[in-house]
Parts: sequence; C-alpha cells; structure tokens
Amino acid sequence: MRFFYNTLATAGILIMLMTAAIMAGEADVVDVKVYKSTSGLYTFHVSLLHGDTGWDHYANKWEIIDSDGNVLGTRVLHHPHENEQPFTRSLTGVAIPDGISSVTIRGYDSVHADGGATITIKLP
Repeated sequence: MRFFYNTLATAGILIMLMTAAIMAGEADVVDVKVYKSTSGLYTFHVSLLHGDTGWDHYANKWEIIDSDGNVLGTRVLHHPHENEQPFTRSLTGVAIPDGISSVTIRGYDSVHADGGATITIKLP
C-alpha cells in the first residue's frame, strides 16, 4: 500500500510540473505600433504577453510576416521577462516591399514556437 501512495505522489508531482510548463502558454501579441520614416523604412514597437517562467520557457522572438507568410523582419528576445509583462520591444529599419499594405505580427516562445494571438496591422 505504501508503494501505491509513493507512486501516486510521484505521479502527482510530475503532472504538476508538466502543467506549470504548459500553463505559460504561447506568446500573445497584445499591441503593435508602426511608423514609416522619410527613408521609407519602418519601425515596429511590439508588446508581447507570455507567462515566462525562466530560461526553459520564455517568449524568444516576434516576426513581421506578409499575407503570403514571408518573414519581413524578426526581433530576437535574448532573455526571459518574468517580471515585466506585457513587455514591448522594437525593431527599426524594416524594409517592406512595395504593394504590401498590411502585415501580421506573431510571437514565439521557446516551448510552443508560434501559435499565440497575432495582430494584423495596416501600414502607414
């Protein structure tokens, strides 16, 4: 009987640890601001919301994509932001091909890759 309870307790602990990793979820894009410079290049200010738990599970980048799924720019996030949620990071000097009037911003995390909420924004 003691073996049964020890096994059950161990299984419960493993389930709690796995649930904690999953609960951080995917990286959601919650705000985007975009500006066009006089040179025709764009600056993006993107806010992400993610339950970063440390180096094992954190929002690690966001991308700017066109309607065909082509990546036009990537902002790599080099460390977790456990105590700064949501957080905003910028990417400057982004060249957007002529004829593109809107782009989608998608976030990534180190466990789920992409899949959280995205924002599609019309370019100025």
